Amino acid sequence: MSDRIATLRRLAASHDVDGLLIAHPPALRWAVGFSGSNGLLLVTETTAHFVTDGRYTTQAAAEVAGAEVHVADGPLAAWAAERGLIGNAGRMGLQAEHVTLADHTSFREAFSEVDFCPVRNLLSEAVAAKTEVEIEAVRQAQALTCEVFAAIVPLLAPGISEQEIAAEIVYQHLKRGASAMSFEPIVAAGPRGALPHARPSSRTLAPGDLVVIDMGGVLDGYCSDLTRTVAIGDPGEVAVAAYETVRRAQESAIEAARAGMTGRALDAVARGVIEADGLGEYFSHSLGHGVGIEVHEWPRLSQQVAHSLPAGATVTVEPGVYLPERFGIRIEDVIVLREGGCENLTPLPTDLLTL
Repeated sequence: MSDRIATLRRLAASHDVDGLLIAHPPALRWAVGFSGSNGLLLVTETTAHFVTDGRYTTQAAAEVAGAEVHVADGPLAAWAAERGLIGNAGRMGLQAEHVTLADHTSFREAFSEVDFCPVRNLLSEAVAAKTEVEIEAVRQAQALTCEVFAAIVPLLAPGISEQEIAAEIVYQHLKRGASAMSFEPIVAAGPRGALPHARPSSRTLAPGDLVVIDMGGVLDGYCSDLTRTVAIGDPGEVAVAAYETVRRAQESAIEAARAGMTGRALDAVARGVIEADGLGEYFSHSLGHGVGIEVHEWPRLSQQVAHSLPAGATVTVEPGVYLPERFGIRIEDVIVLREGGCENLTPLPTDLLTL
């Protein structure tokens, strides 16, 4: 992890601060390998200190790389300040979007002589550009979730409830080695599929339903994210045509995806297909997002943003259409952006599965 400490030092210099204070657990995992829930990483030009509490004495010793480990017997920031762990640093950068007002206040009280400078998206690009080891971790997590999808398909039949399917999704992930779910599974059948983030309900599947299933697990610290829409019997010509539109939109976006293009441009590829088929008003969200240690990471594939997509970024491509009170359709794969193209990390067909 020494190269990541070096990255943090370069970022500090680029933002005109003397060092960085990192407390966001996913950022700590990225920077030094710590997977616990409570820690502070203090990086200056010449030092790197990691502070945690007594619950993590053994874990921190085993996991943390690139920083000197300390175990505090009180509030971490105050303990670190008392021991002068940032030396003469006068300005320290913070991850603006991950520091609460209470935390900011405690840092200022502990380090009374330090000017804390919140920086938005401080680590975003560094975290997004995955190493080959990280890409392989995302690939394995995505493969596990594809196995789970195959395991639940035989259960999808009239009479089973959305909640029962969601429970099986969780069980199958944990059974196969996932440490947690990336997020609460989405299972939405029939008209409920028109709710992009529907929570599983007691509604049972019925003939003719389209069922949107969105799920992901955490394997070795990295997340998966997969959505498939399946049909319980014949969903009708309108639904089948809409599904084909979404499938072509995703296929077109994946064919166009490459490092260096903007998230806005890639979103436009998929959106253009859906709009051309007269369904543009029903595509109500962005095309995708980064995925890695967190299931929602930078970058975004959205018409609202114009940042360039870095090589090595693992991102979702998930167009959808949602017709109120009728049905919803979403298809989601995870890809990795390369120079001149992309690689799909999702070993699962996208043709409509009719059961």
